[in-house]
Amino acid sequence: MKRFFDIVLACVALLLLGLPLLFLTWQVSRKLGSPAFFRQTRPGMHGRPFNMVKFRTMTDARGADGELLPDADRLTPFGRFLRASSLDELPELWNVLKGDMSLVGPRPLLMDYLPLYSTEQSRRHEVRPGITGWAQINGRNALSWDEKFKLDVWYVDNRSLWLDIKILRLTVRKVLVRDGISAVGEATMPRFTGSRMEHEQ
Repeated sequence: MKRFFDIVLACVALLLLGLPLLFLTWQVSRKLGSPAFFRQTRPGMHGRPFNMVKFRTMTDARGADGELLPDADRLTPFGRFLRASSLDELPELWNVLKGDMSLVGPRPLLMDYLPLYSTEQSRRHEVRPGITGWAQINGRNALSWDEKFKLDVWYVDNRSLWLDIKILRLTVRKVLVRDGISAVGEATMPRFTGSRMEHEQ
């Protein structure tokens, strides 16, 4: 039922947003450079890798040494707008149609994080990752990593179609008020370096 729900809503969204997506693609290419889309390998269900697609939000600006500048320096006002409005996430609807992702689920993070999770935290991969999720409507990037993972696992244990509908409804409100866009002093979130509780044991 959840997969059918994902496919129907993703198809409807792509049909309704077809022209806006074309306009955004042109704007991203013009203001941030080509390609307009950012692709990165992320862990999906059971940790299987897939290529997630988003709109790019940063330029390819480099320093005198030829290395890419830090994220905060490459994040333009237009890029911040895309992130704050979550418009950069819209291409992930394609990942939903392909079956890599769901509309609702724990956000797909970096492949580098897989060996850093505790046994409990790794349970977030028991379901497909989502465009939005329980952690996103309960603090998003303003949460600590431990708090975020606890919310992800709570979703895994309590998931239902009605909960997904609730999360989608609350996501719209969160996007409109632009709440929890980034952690203090970060472009989004600091890198995850492992569970603090694991390190203390």
